[in-house]
Amino acid sequence: MAIRQIAIYGKGGIGKSTTTQNLTAGLTELNKNIMVVGCDPKADSTRLLLNGLHQKTVLDTVRDNKQNVTLENLVKTGFGGVRCVESGGPEPGVGCAGRGIITSIDMLENLGAYTEDLDYVFYDVLGDVVCGGFAMPIREGKAKEIYIVASGEMMALYAANNIAKGIAKYANKGEVRMGGIICNSRNVDHELDLLRAFAAALGTHLLYYVPRHNIVQHAEIRRKTVIEYRPDSSQATEYRNLAQALQDNDRFVIPTPISQDELEKLLLDYGMMELTDEYEI
Repeated sequence: MAIRQIAIYGKGGIGKSTTTQNLTAGLTELNKNIMVVGCDPKADSTRLLLNGLHQKTVLDTVRDNKQNVTLENLVKTGFGGVRCVESGGPEPGVGCAGRGIITSIDMLENLGAYTEDLDYVFYDVLGDVVCGGFAMPIREGKAKEIYIVASGEMMALYAANNIAKGIAKYANKGEVRMGGIICNSRNVDHELDLLRAFAAALGTHLLYYVPRHNIVQHAEIRRKTVIEYRPDSSQATEYRNLAQALQDNDRFVIPTPISQDELEKLLLDYGMMELTDEYEI
């Protein structure tokens, strides 16, 4: 069976890395073999899986040891046997950060990281950038499934709509498809209904709604996924259910992005931007 290669996008700060790491922890309980490739210069996409170990990035490894880089130099094993890679980036103010993604994926391929026993490869991609090097997982056809992490906040939905535009562009040239939206809840008004309506407007679906819970922050402080920190908690069950939803998903589409006016109308319809006299100047 082919490896399911998945890219996770979303607005910066929306919780992509937290969601991805907790999701992959859930998939390990389904006996899945997984590799996570962090595509962010901050190199924080695998922190919870590695219990806070500051993993040396691919770019740093190449800079320090250009001739004798091995797979063991690049891949660390984390919670549940997840294989963890961080692409890294250039020194601040120098070069293109997206270049690290291209270098990392090329090197992983050349060194044989994509082994037949892998069920999933996840690319945790920086912010809402879908151009240049940051689009590499979908532009080069590496990732076939794209999921967007969003919330009911305006800027999260604005970013998600922009990402959908990028997905649609590349989908028309290849096999990449959108698999759905994952809501990382911020407890805003009518959030679940809004995300369902937004997903429908894009021609996709809400894959899963992850409720907000302080235990996520408690686990992060301890440098663990929720499933490792409190396996019997309700939030751990939510991440297991998210993993199962992704495992069972068979709805893959070319998204249909909406206009800014349509997006703002959705927000107004669901009470996100209610205007009252008290705000008038």
